[in-house]
Amino acid sequence: MPAREHLRMPQRDPVLDVVVPVHNEERDLERCVRRLHAHLSRTFPYPFVITIADNASTDRTQPIARALAAELPRVRSVRLAEKGRGRALRTVWSASPAPVLAYMDVDLSTDLNALLPLVAPLISGHSDLAIGSRLDRSARVVRGAKREFVSRAYNLLLRRSLAARFSDAQCGFKAIRKDVAERLLPLVEDSGWFFDTELLVLAEHAGLRIHEVPVDWVDDPESSVDIVRTAAEDLKGVWRVGRALAAGTLPLDRLRRPFGDDPRDRALDVPRGLAGQLLGFAVVGVGSTLCYLLLYSLLRLGMGAQPANGLALLLSAVANTAANRRLTFGVRGRTHAVRHQARGLVVFAIGLALTSGSLAVLHLVTDRPSHGTELAVLIAANLVATVLRFLLFRAWIFRPTRRLPDRRRSVPIVPVSPLDTPLDAPLRPDQRTTS
Repeated sequence: MPAREHLRMPQRDPVLDVVVPVHNEERDLERCVRRLHAHLSRTFPYPFVITIADNASTDRTQPIARALAAELPRVRSVRLAEKGRGRALRTVWSASPAPVLAYMDVDLSTDLNALLPLVAPLISGHSDLAIGSRLDRSARVVRGAKREFVSRAYNLLLRRSLAARFSDAQCGFKAIRKDVAERLLPLVEDSGWFFDTELLVLAEHAGLRIHEVPVDWVDDPESSVDIVRTAAEDLKGVWRVGRALAAGTLPLDRLRRPFGDDPRDRALDVPRGLAGQLLGFAVVGVGSTLCYLLLYSLLRLGMGAQPANGLALLLSAVANTAANRRLTFGVRGRTHAVRHQARGLVVFAIGLALTSGSLAVLHLVTDRPSHGTELAVLIAANLVATVLRFLLFRAWIFRPTRRLPDRRRSVPIVPVSPLDTPLDAPLRPDQRTTS
């Protein structure tokens, strides 16, 4: 991702685009949009636009949205032929010229005073994404016990299964920088309620900074959201993303930006999560252990136990480091390859000390141990060495390093998927005036 920097403020175009996804919200739409427009006009120091994204409503939502866009400056409406909050956000965010993109639920359950603290870190370059959190200790939340339980259980599931560190995935109050959205949106598969959770998981595992704002939030008792169906869709999304994370197939390598024509001059791939690394390490470990035992058995025919163990361990350790570098921790190319192998030799020395020490102790205890006894002792010692090797690989040898791009070089942008539906006409001249 590009280095964070303070956004350059356009003189006429909006700095902030606040999307309000709606589906059959004729009762609340006008009141909430007028309240949001009045708040932004009074408190937001930069040009803004409010985009009403109608998700295939069948009531009077669309006529009301068009009337508001015709009456209020800096308000526009978009009509989508299909339902889906994620689809609405992808459509509007992909086409918006604003450098900061946000969305909020139409019921405005979140106190609007948190909007400026939400987007300020994105404008300043401090963060890449920002979310409102109802689970922060300083947040003040009024809602029923059922919704409170569902929310906490869902976020606990995300932390346990997807290693998520953000606290509140489903709060309808989020913002993202446009340059970050251009990189992340093509990678998000979901088009419904799981959209923003998947976006956050991808962002976090790509090493982006997520800013959390504690919010004051009052539940809408007449909300039309089907909790059971939404929870079922979210669980399907968690399973899909969790399986991809464990298998190491999340498309995070597409976030990598080349710094030059030399393939060695690239940012390192983002490593997999712990589950995927354990799986890859186990597969490589089984192969290298079998290779080590085979080499030891062959070398033992022509030399003593200690020389055979040392040579077999050295050859298998070099192959093990190379295989884990590529398969387990996702590091491609020749960047730092020599350093990784040198550190791998240090790990090899530790493993050699453990296995050689075990053999030495065995020969002290037994004058003539059998070949099977030697193999059993080596297997036990290798199990201990394997655990230590994984910890050193993860925390030291292949610990992810981040490189800042050279701003003097051009950086290609991944094209965004075509829009599902075109936006309405561009802003009128009176809609481009600053607040």
